[in-house]
Amino acid sequence: MTDAVRDVVVVGAGGMGRAWMDVVQARDGVRPSAVVDLDVSAARRAATERGWDVPVFSDVAAALREAPADLLLNVTVPEAHRAVSDAALRAGVPVLSEKPVTPTVADAMWLSALSVSRGVLLATSQSRRHSSGISAFRDAVRDLGGAGQLETQFFQNPRFGGFRDEMPSPLLVDMAIHQFDQARFLLGSEPVSVYCEEFSPSWSWYRGAAAAQAIFRFSDGSRFGYAGNWCADGLTTSWNGSWRASAPDGSATWDGETAVRVQGQDGPERDVPTGEGSEGLDAALTEFLTALDGGEAPSGEIRSNIWSLAMVEAAGESAATGSRVDLDAVFARAGAAALAEAQATGETAIIDQLQEWAGGAPR
Repeated sequence: MTDAVRDVVVVGAGGMGRAWMDVVQARDGVRPSAVVDLDVSAARRAATERGWDVPVFSDVAAALREAPADLLLNVTVPEAHRAVSDAALRAGVPVLSEKPVTPTVADAMWLSALSVSRGVLLATSQSRRHSSGISAFRDAVRDLGGAGQLETQFFQNPRFGGFRDEMPSPLLVDMAIHQFDQARFLLGSEPVSVYCEEFSPSWSWYRGAAAAQAIFRFSDGSRFGYAGNWCADGLTTSWNGSWRASAPDGSATWDGETAVRVQGQDGPERDVPTGEGSEGLDAALTEFLTALDGGEAPSGEIRSNIWSLAMVEAAGESAATGSRVDLDAVFARAGAAALAEAQATGETAIIDQLQEWAGGAPR
């Protein structure tokens, strides 16, 4: 680990931006160098509340020109993620972005190609991968021979207000990516296809569809079932969801918060301790900083994380068409769209990288 202190530019001073600012404030080895938000007064308030004497900007390019930056935290609304990350990567500044890394797989493939061609790290914070509970659950499932069937239920009732209330698919686009990403982590495999239905319960306060059910087939033959509802008052699950895995040598459950429960073929039920350690945003930042210090690539590195985004896009397409959707088709269309854009703008390095992937998932 390096002893140098890294300068951090935080872009986005809303609720999540402030949460990330608190993470930066609590850590050694990093220090804020600027806060960026379209609402400069919000950026100034957020900085002042934390005692930060740093400049504030409404434009990320100006911040990167005028403030020192060893990494950038992209905590803007999803529609702004690509533009902010693009600006940082072109300035040679590594980016840790809130999820989703971009709204579309095509945009993510473009950014992935830019990241590779510039040699600058871009990763997504899939913070719900980072808990001792999910790691203990994964290890328990592996000890049982690996899940052939994995299911999660996610039932919550947040009253956010703001952009989520107006989104066409608030649950799938803004939340389900967490459970989809967790499923990839737990199964150690990649998705092949999905059938999904989304709908709006009659009592929903969201403009878009706030409930969904989906079943994914993975490359190892396992199945992952998802049932979620973002307007479910009463008997809510944890924010990690409630999980069950069926494996050759038994079954395991995890409520998303407390102990993992395991039962073999003939033995008694038993609890598996979850251990301790950093979790959530702090763990995601630790993983990112470790990579900058020469360690392993973070689990949310864009070429890996793009699979979680593709699960969301494929599920949305399936819900819209009423048909099963293959992930290969999603990547092929996205790759073609990203390549066409690169060819139109004449960005040779991005064109070369996208052609190397030949329309498939980035590797």
